[in-house]
Amino acid sequence: MVNNKVKKIFLIIFLVFCSISLQSQSGFQFLKKSAKKQSIDFKLINNLIVIPLKINDQKLSFILDSGVAKTILFNITENDSIGLYSVEKVRLQGLGKGKPVEALLSKDNIVSVKNIKNLNQEIYISLQNQFDLSSKMGVTIHGIIGYDLLKNFVVKINYTSSKLTFYNPNFYELKRCKKCEILPLEFYNNKPYIDAEVKLDTVGNKLTTTKLLIDTGGSDAMWLFEGTKNNIKTPKAFFRDILGEGLSGTIYGNRSRIPSLKLNSFEIKEPTVSFLDTITTKNARSFKDRNGSIGGGILERFTIWLDYPNSKIMLRKTSDLNKKFNYNMSGLEVVYNGKKLVKQNQFSSYESSFNDNVSRKNTINFITSFSYSFKPSYKIKSVVKGSPADLAGLEVGDIILKLNNKKAYDYKLTDINYKFQEKDSKKIKMLVSRNGKEMQFEFRLKKRI
Repeated sequence: MVNNKVKKIFLIIFLVFCSISLQSQSGFQFLKKSAKKQSIDFKLINNLIVIPLKINDQKLSFILDSGVAKTILFNITENDSIGLYSVEKVRLQGLGKGKPVEALLSKDNIVSVKNIKNLNQEIYISLQNQFDLSSKMGVTIHGIIGYDLLKNFVVKINYTSSKLTFYNPNFYELKRCKKCEILPLEFYNNKPYIDAEVKLDTVGNKLTTTKLLIDTGGSDAMWLFEGTKNNIKTPKAFFRDILGEGLSGTIYGNRSRIPSLKLNSFEIKEPTVSFLDTITTKNARSFKDRNGSIGGGILERFTIWLDYPNSKIMLRKTSDLNKKFNYNMSGLEVVYNGKKLVKQNQFSSYESSFNDNVSRKNTINFITSFSYSFKPSYKIKSVVKGSPADLAGLEVGDIILKLNNKKAYDYKLTDINYKFQEKDSKKIKMLVSRNGKEMQFEFRLKKRI
């Protein structure tokens, strides 16, 4: 009888130990348990981190987004044959004014990032590709991943070298430095928040304490929510703008500036800030203490260590900390429009034939060689009402042929977006195709905040 009790107690202890062990090993892990770190290269596009990963051995490109708790796949084409397991229907709700979107939930997927792997990853598959991130970024984007990949590691984000390093928290801890600040992270629904001080008024030196989401998946510098505690409201100088797309539709806001943002000893002067209303951000306000978010426009000015296991973030300032914050002054949202076949003149040469016989003519033959190649095409997706581009007559759907006398296909999408941010009063010339007809437009960038 005693032996049976001992066996039962041992069995309970064993099961509890196994449960704890399995729980600690859940999610992404190093393939070698003794591994201390793993580095991967990423692409930085529009302040967003694009990483390569594999889902069930299929190579894909995902945005690393600390602002999402779920891994979401939303861009599957005929060329992407991905086997997804244990699928069921669900609905997802996010930022935007729209209703929840239909999605699928797939379990038991094998997802890997180089030598880091998860053997049992849940993936949500959006059935509506309302993000259209591929066209907005000029490269194919298949989805977003955040908490699932970050939770078991200390992750260093080096924006300058475009490199991510995953450290084993059992062998690595944050070390203070002269150019660094370590701040505590607070988690709500598996999303990281920090406390920061903002100066909202140009008069006086009053600082307002705010709780902000660390959002590597947001390209803007900063968002603040109107109507939250601490009396946050849009400054007098602002303009209405489209800020992006959320799970539940288009996100609108008032684009403005504030005098400063303080992260402990780091002061960031005159950042651009988008103020969002209560309707657009209704679903983001379930965390009552949240006042907004810090996005890539600010984060890329630091080297960052995200330490989820110990609920910390370390920031080390770079030479970009004090560079000015720019924004799109054209009023145009330009997106990638696929590829088109372009005929190009490779080279010209000539052959000459001379004869001393005056009765025969001398001849010169010009030879031109052409090549054909596929080049990127860009079109206008949206035009802000009352903006310089709108007043000039540009319209949604116009296909850009030339920008400032240079062929549009010779630009990257990031280069075009930069052109619209360069400086106040800069002249922009555009040749577009509208319904098959070529049309020329001209306007000047206008500083509005």
